Amino acid sequence: MEEARPVAAAGGGLRVERLARVEDGACRHLLVWRAGPGWRMISSAVLGGGLGPRGWVVNAQVRPGYDRMDPQRHLADLARSAGLAGPGVGLMTAAPVDACTRAHDQGVSALVTTGIGVACWAASEAPGAPGALPPGTINIVAAVPAPLSDAALVNALATATEAKVQALLDAGYDCSGTPSDAVCIAARAPAAGEQPVPFGGPRSLWGARLARAVHAAVRHGAEQDAARRAAALEEAVHPATGPECITVLADATDVADATDAPDAAGCRIG
Repeated sequence: MEEARPVAAAGGGLRVERLARVEDGACRHLLVWRAGPGWRMISSAVLGGGLGPRGWVVNAQVRPGYDRMDPQRHLADLARSAGLAGPGVGLMTAAPVDACTRAHDQGVSALVTTGIGVACWAASEAPGAPGALPPGTINIVAAVPAPLSDAALVNALATATEAKVQALLDAGYDCSGTPSDAVCIAARAPAAGEQPVPFGGPRSLWGARLARAVHAAVRHGAEQDAARRAAALEEAVHPATGPECITVLADATDVADATDAPDAAGCRIG
């Protein structure tokens, strides 16, 4: 597998790189956040899901109709090729990661990739599937620059999910999401002797900021996705990885604050 690496660039906050590799006959992009030590994450991701210390996040775009039966191994291989080591979180999507959206609210950053090809309500008469569902998905990654307790992290994940549903309704969708949505919430690990914040609900200090950032990023992503589908726009596919595929996205601190601008910004590539 051919893997390219970006030139280092200065930045802070949720600093996200776009990498690329050749897979299934085409160049496929992936987003990487090298969080480093000092973070705890809670996630529903296929790789590194659960709650605990995590040092990185990968959101990999795969081909439509992806049907590999070993997504954990696939993501682990991608992380290794990107130079990532130790525990981390790996997500997948068939949605174009270049169309990611971001929002920032008073220290909280949210990064979202959106593909709503199969919209659904969580409570449905349809029978559940026993195995993993193919990626399409709304993938949410958010970073909170404060130490949250285990309970607060669980609450924060619920808060982000509630904000996602609210954003979808506000964007005109009649659904709670897709069958394969994933969430990853990162919070700073407490320093020695520091008491973690006990609350992460939507009316708590950090939960409210998280909810606004996620809502803004998901709503913008959902509106973009609807416009792409209405115009029948297909993603341009190229067979080889080039220098233009490798870059660092604009820092979250450069994105309009969700409290000042209700609409989030699209990811600025290059």
